[in-house]
Amino acid sequence: MHVIIIEDEKPAARRLSRLLREIGVEVSTMLHSVAEAVDWFQNHPHPDLIFLDIQLSDGLSFEIFDLIDIQSSIVFTTAYDEYALQAFKLNSIDYLLKPIDEEELKVAVKKYQKLKPGAPSITLDFEDIKKLLVNPVEREFKKRFTVRVGPHIKILNTDEIECFYSENKGTYAATDEGRNYLLDATLEQLETELQPAVFFRVSRKFYVNINHIKDIVAYSNSRLKIKLNRYDEQEIIVSRERVKDFKLWLE
Repeated sequence: MHVIIIEDEKPAARRLSRLLREIGVEVSTMLHSVAEAVDWFQNHPHPDLIFLDIQLSDGLSFEIFDLIDIQSSIVFTTAYDEYALQAFKLNSIDYLLKPIDEEELKVAVKKYQKLKPGAPSITLDFEDIKKLLVNPVEREFKKRFTVRVGPHIKILNTDEIECFYSENKGTYAATDEGRNYLLDATLEQLETELQPAVFFRVSRKFYVNINHIKDIVAYSNSRLKIKLNRYDEQEIIVSRERVKDFKLWLE
């Protein structure tokens, strides 16, 4: 299997390459920009599979497809919101949310390996997907959650939730009152329910509400540490793979 990675963050590209190697997939090439990728495709046979980041240092990776007729299967690696992810799903394209989970990576590779040799490639309308990224359609996001407190049902409005986090196989909402409530949901299920402009998944363990961020400070290994108004039970660290997208989200 001929596999390449197109990812502008070199540490993230190296980590992905290592994870692939651990499941028996060798990466032959790592590219880091739109310009570098276009030049490479003009001078090399197209690979079987591309792991493709959306936001590259010199533009959206979709620009590659404006210039080159790519003849490869694609697994997107992205921290973008679910509008684009839904589009990829509808087009039967795999995607991996950063930071990439090892088990999800295995599933994506197995899905590719199950494709029948010679099967027609999937045609993507990249213009429509770009529109979804830039001007997503309006939709309703969850405005409140219900939680059990003893024999009672309590209503939590999303604007009072400082963060969602996972702990001991449970998912919790931490509110601006300093209380934590167990939810009947996983962080993965919350991805399609939370408003992307307000909530960002900074790591596998935490979603944070931008309106409750008190401070952001530099942390070790090029990461960031977030301080919320009330929640302080655990450190909230933006994983290195998500720092760039987190900064874009803040803007």
